[in-house]
Amino acid sequence: MGFATNAIHVGQEPDPSTGAVVAPIYQTSTYVYEALGKTKGGYDYARSNHPNRKALERTIAKLEDGLSAYVFTSGMAAIDSVFRLLRPGDHVVLSEAVYGGVYRLATQLLVHFGLEFSFVDTSDPAVVLGALRPTTKMIYVETPTNPTMRITDIAAMAKLANERHALLVVDNTFLSPYLQRPIELGAHIVVHSLTKYLNGHSDATGGAVILTRPEDAEKIYFIQRSAGAGLAPMDCFLTSRGLKTLAVRMLQHNANGSAVARHLDAHPKVRSVYYPGLVTHPQHDLARRQQKGPGAMLSFDLGSEEAARRFLNQVKICALAESLGGVESLICLPAQMTHSSMPKEVRERIGISDSLVRLSVGLEDVDDIIADLDQALLYV
Repeated sequence: MGFATNAIHVGQEPDPSTGAVVAPIYQTSTYVYEALGKTKGGYDYARSNHPNRKALERTIAKLEDGLSAYVFTSGMAAIDSVFRLLRPGDHVVLSEAVYGGVYRLATQLLVHFGLEFSFVDTSDPAVVLGALRPTTKMIYVETPTNPTMRITDIAAMAKLANERHALLVVDNTFLSPYLQRPIELGAHIVVHSLTKYLNGHSDATGGAVILTRPEDAEKIYFIQRSAGAGLAPMDCFLTSRGLKTLAVRMLQHNANGSAVARHLDAHPKVRSVYYPGLVTHPQHDLARRQQKGPGAMLSFDLGSEEAARRFLNQVKICALAESLGGVESLICLPAQMTHSSMPKEVRERIGISDSLVRLSVGLEDVDDIIADLDQALLYV
C-alpha cells in the first residue's frame, strides 16, 4: 500500500469490540488478569505497554520501513534511550550542529557515564572518517542539521558505519518519513521528535525510535519499560490522529517552505538563507537525490542580534516560540532559544550566529506568511 494509506490504516484499524472507526483512548493505569500469570492481550500495566502505544508504534514502524518502533515521552527521551545502547568507553561521532538539547545531554550528562563524543561536520565524509576511533560504536546524524540546514549523505555514513561495525543513527525529525527514508539509505536506527511533524498540531509531546535489528529492538523496549519513559495513552491517540494527515500536510509544508525560502532569498534585508531547496545551498544536489522534497524548515541571517530582535518582536502570524513542524508557522532565535545550552564559542564555530533566525513554515496561506515576514522586516 502507499504511504498515505499506511498512515491512515496501519495500526489504526476499527475497534474490534464495537466497530468504532477510531479506536478508544485506553485511559487506564492497570489491567485485570484473566487468571494468575495470564493477562488479556499481554497488557498488565500501562508503563509496560497499552493498546494506544502499541497501535502508534505499528504505524511509525511501517512508515519508516523499520522492523519495530518504540515511542517515548519526548524526542529527548527517545534519543537518550538510543545512547543507552552504548557502554562506558564507547565513542560517538555526532553532527556538530546538532539540536542544543542533544549537545547538552551528551556534554553535561552522558559524559559522566563514561561515553565519549566528537562533534564534527558530518556533511563531509572525510571529516567523519578522520574522527572515527577503534572505540567508535555509533555515528549520530541530523540531516538537515538544526538550524544550519547542512545535509549529510546518509548512504555514505552507512558505508562508514558498516565498515567499522558501528550503528548509524539518523534524526529524521526535520523531514519526516514522507520526505526522507533513512533506513532505505542504510541507517540502522531512526529517531524522531513526535512533537513535530508526525503529530503536526502542537498539542502533544513525544519521541520515537525505529529499529532495523531485533537485538537493538529488544534492548530499546527493555529501556522504555524499565525507565518508565513510554508515551501515555492520550499523547499516543493525538499523535495517531495527526499521522493520518501526514502525507497531505507534508506536501503543503514543502510547497510553502519553498515559496518562503525563495522570497526571503531575494529580500534586500536578508543577508543569507539556508534552505536545501535553493540552488545556492552547498548540498542542493545531494538533497535532491536523498530527499523527496526540501521541506519547510529554513534559517536566515539578519546581520545582527538587534536586527533579529526587532524583526522577531514584530511577527504576528509567525509565532515566536520553541518547537517546529506544527500547522502554524513557528519562528525562533536559536542562539537564545533552542541552542542556548550550547556555549557561544561553539555556536559561532558551527554557524549559529546571534542573528540567525529559524523558521518552521506552517500551513497558513503562503501569501499571508510572506506578508507577515515582509512587514516585520520593515523594522530591520
